[in-house]
Amino acid sequence: MMRKLWMALGGALMGISAAYAQQEEPPYVPETDKAVVQQLEAWQDWKFGIIMHWGPYSQWGVVESWSICPEDEDWTQRKPAGIPYYDYLKKYEALGKSFNPTRFNPEKWAKAARDAGMKYVVFTTKHHDGYCMFDTRQTDYRVTAPDVAFSKNPRANIAKEVFAAFRKEGIHAGAYFSKPDWHSQDYWWDYFPPKDRNVNYDVQKYADRWNRFKQYTYNQIEELMTGYGKLEVLWLDGGWVRPLKQQTKESLSWSKTLPQDQDIDMGKIAAMARSHQPGLIVVDRSVHGPYENYRTPEQQIPDKPLSYPWETCMTMGGSWSYAPDDKYKPVNTLIHNLVDIVAKGGNYLLNVAPGPDGELHDAAYTTMKGMGDWMRINGEAIYGTRAVAPYKDGKVCFTRKKDGSVYAIRLLDEKESVPAVITFKGITPAKGAQLKILGISQSLVWKTTNDGVEVKVPESIINKGFQHAVSIRISNVEKLLK
Repeated sequence: MMRKLWMALGGALMGISAAYAQQEEPPYVPETDKAVVQQLEAWQDWKFGIIMHWGPYSQWGVVESWSICPEDEDWTQRKPAGIPYYDYLKKYEALGKSFNPTRFNPEKWAKAARDAGMKYVVFTTKHHDGYCMFDTRQTDYRVTAPDVAFSKNPRANIAKEVFAAFRKEGIHAGAYFSKPDWHSQDYWWDYFPPKDRNVNYDVQKYADRWNRFKQYTYNQIEELMTGYGKLEVLWLDGGWVRPLKQQTKESLSWSKTLPQDQDIDMGKIAAMARSHQPGLIVVDRSVHGPYENYRTPEQQIPDKPLSYPWETCMTMGGSWSYAPDDKYKPVNTLIHNLVDIVAKGGNYLLNVAPGPDGELHDAAYTTMKGMGDWMRINGEAIYGTRAVAPYKDGKVCFTRKKDGSVYAIRLLDEKESVPAVITFKGITPAKGAQLKILGISQSLVWKTTNDGVEVKVPESIINKGFQHAVSIRISNVEKLLK
């Protein structure tokens, strides 16, 4: 009987896979809740945010959670090499008790983020390993449990402290939450060994267990929605936890075992969350449907603008979680990424990972300062803007304000000076329009040519030592490329 069931399920999944081979990405489902629509519009004005991956795994400097997942042994090697799985799992889970970030100072993080020009934070309240960085009542696998070293600290409820510190700096708060929970007996039941990232038992056969997991997830999210102040984004990770009917070609590729109907009732969760947090943006990552208010390309920038709200999430260094010797991307690269993303209509969510003592790398602070130095002059061309065709012409990217003004942002290579002449095509200033470089009060001389627009930059401006990019504000435009 079970063999017939699995054969039928396999046939159904082949049908789903074939369907999505023809349509790899289902269409975006627009939000209908007016409060959420309004919040999404505001979120698209913020443009630049910070995401923080942090947990007991920082003590070893290993990749967050994944070293306990048997499917990815090739890129998340256990330390020491060759240690039996269950021995490793026991040592890994014991990290929760020794976690003691005595230098935890979220006010310092928040000030650095504010000075960098970041407008919102997404903090990891729980990653896939199930360790909770908040004071949940649903499990003892949490930072506030009595046997955890940090639990005696008056700031032990880490997520609450982080959200409060960032809000104090005027930064909007969002909660990262993993739908799968590899510590929960109702997701990875220790009666069976885990084979991959997915639930490790038959959810139809053990329906009561799955229903307990659904309630557990609901309860934890409700705790976050009711005890942690105003939250504006619920950023849900672990997109393999989804209804079977919403599988895609991508999600099917994540299963070493036959996919199951991991429906946790997102409709019920979203309704509850918004009853406590009206207008809450829900981001059910990669589960394309009504609870993915915006999409989140990871570690990549789309080649062209997208027709729906989106956000590139990317690491500032090389790792999502703390790595002792992490190498940070140059400020020039990050500024260029930001401009490219914003010109295409997206937001940039940049990851920073605290260490086991609660402190960030010095390079994280210097990098954020470098970005902030640029944003203080050029933020006008970034915040509150939308995409405008042709988006980019060579080294010039374009953004537009709602009042019709347009910005031409000329990217500069490392150590490149502002050129004496900046040219672009596709955007034509209106007759009599004023063009000014942000940070300079002097108007620029410009003219149209057969090749587009030519803007002359005086030597006095060239010698100002601009870095990364310069933004030219065009007061009004005559023609937009269709």
